[in-house]
Formats: sequence, C-alpha cells, structure tokens
Amino acid sequence: MTPLPESIRVFERGWLSSNNVLLIDDEYTAIVDTGYATHAHQTLALVRQALGDRPLDLIVNTHLHSDHCGGNALLQSAWPCRTVIPASEADAVRAWDEARLTFRATGQTCERFGFTGTIAPGATLRLGALDWQVLGAPGHDPHSLMLYCADQRVLISADALWENGFGVIFPELEGESGFAEEQAVLETIAALDVRVVIPGHGAPFTNVEQALERAFSRVAWLRADPARNAKNALKVLIVFKLLEVREMSFATLLQMLDDAAAMRAAASMLKPRADWPALLQAIVEELAAGKGPLTVDGSRVVARDAVQRA
Repeated sequence: MTPLPESIRVFERGWLSSNNVLLIDDEYTAIVDTGYATHAHQTLALVRQALGDRPLDLIVNTHLHSDHCGGNALLQSAWPCRTVIPASEADAVRAWDEARLTFRATGQTCERFGFTGTIAPGATLRLGALDWQVLGAPGHDPHSLMLYCADQRVLISADALWENGFGVIFPELEGESGFAEEQAVLETIAALDVRVVIPGHGAPFTNVEQALERAFSRVAWLRADPARNAKNALKVLIVFKLLEVREMSFATLLQMLDDAAAMRAAASMLKPRADWPALLQAIVEELAAGKGPLTVDGSRVVARDAVQRA
C-alpha cells in the first residue's frame, strides 16, 4: 500500500466517480472531490463511516466535471459544510449554467449545489494538519487545479496525471488549446519533489517519474493527430453514459452525438455527420471486443457488468 500521512484517507472509486480524498485533523474535516451524482449516497455513506460522530466541515473541488462534484449537493444537505471551487467557475455555478459547466455538453448530470468560497493558483489551504499549495492544471479542463503538500511531497493531481495517462483534453475538441497546457502542467509536476501522487482516478502511486514519461509520450502522440483525442473522448463519454444508465438503444446513443456538444464536436472531427452511424457502430464494436466494457444485444448497447449481473 502506498504510504500516506495519517491524516489522509483516499476512497478509490470507479469509472463514474472520481476518487475522494478525506483529510482529518483535530480542528476540522475536509473532502477533495465528491464523485458522480448516481454514487452520491455511497459517497455520503463512506464519509459518515470514516468521520463517525464528526461533521464534514469543508468540500474542495479540483474542477467541476460531473464525476468530481456530483456528490456536493447531498453532502451539503447532510452537513452545513463550506464549499470552495475554482474561482474561474464561480459565475457559472452562481447562475447554474449547465452548458458552461460541461454537464449538458457531456450528456451527464449534476444536482445543483452552492459554494461559500473560491480558490485559485497561488492560494494555500490547511487540510489534514498539512499546508497545500494550489496549482493551476489546465489541459484536461481549463479551470482545473491540483494540491501539493511540499512537506510530505504529496500531490493531489486530479485528472492532470494518472499512473497511466491523464483525462481527455476537452478544450481541443472545441478548437481551443489544450495539448500545450497539459504539456506545461506535466512539466510543472516534473519540477516538484513528489513522493506520491493521489490521482483523480486509480490508486495512489509512487512511480512518479515513469508515470510522467508515459504522460509526456501520450501528449506527443495526441498532438501528432488530434483525431486520436477526439476518438478517445467519444469512447470515454460513451462508456461513462452506459455505466450510468446500464443500457441504451443504438438510436438513443446516436442521438446523443447531436445533443451533447462535446460528443458532437468529437464526432465532427472524425467523420461528416452523414457517416456518424457508421462511426458510432465502429466505436461500439471496438468497446465490445474481447473483454471490453460494453456488449451489443441486437439494437441495444449494454454495460458489460450489467450483463454479468443479469
């Protein structure tokens, strides 16, 4: 098991929910990222079990993709906790603009929540009796942040660095710069003295140098052909939706390419609209091959673990 300070506990989640990082000290308790809406009650149960009679005092969101903030509303209803979000997202949350917040663009959901404060690069947070520097992490998301504890050499990297890669570079789907920003974030991490990374998805890891090598290589591979990022985005968004709803008709999934802006943008980078049925069919077949996450049952596309449960 990767060694972490006693004040840090990581709830490693699956595809739908980001990891939750619980930090506890004598003064107050905090959680970094809260998972997806459909897992909110599970998140609440995990936090309650860990805290016992203590309340949750603070929610910190690294960014506002639905899999990182979908538990905010339920946790806020359970405890009168403070919530801090990236400062650049404050206006969108205040107006609850689901287009700017990416929920509508990805075909995902998030119950409305409020916030009591904001954080930005250069700020410092005291969590788990440790001081954390707030670092900018654009690339995957323009507003994303990381938290770095220099004393313990621990980095909460969100989706900027995983043990094997990083999150979809969404800005590139809309013609905005994202690859250069991801490269710069990886260079920032490489310049830090990091002993252990707590990623947004997957287990904490200590092989930081190797993870960075893989991530740098992946950025170069994506930049060489941006269609690779678009295809990966479609795969990720399709699997995410199927794991949420368990099954969909092919026709409904095809309609999502029109309805969800991020999926529409990705599909447009790959094929003309007239070819989208064939594009979707090919992607679904790839995801259903071997032990892939999906399977096809006539006109239905089904999450594989839903088939195994039936």
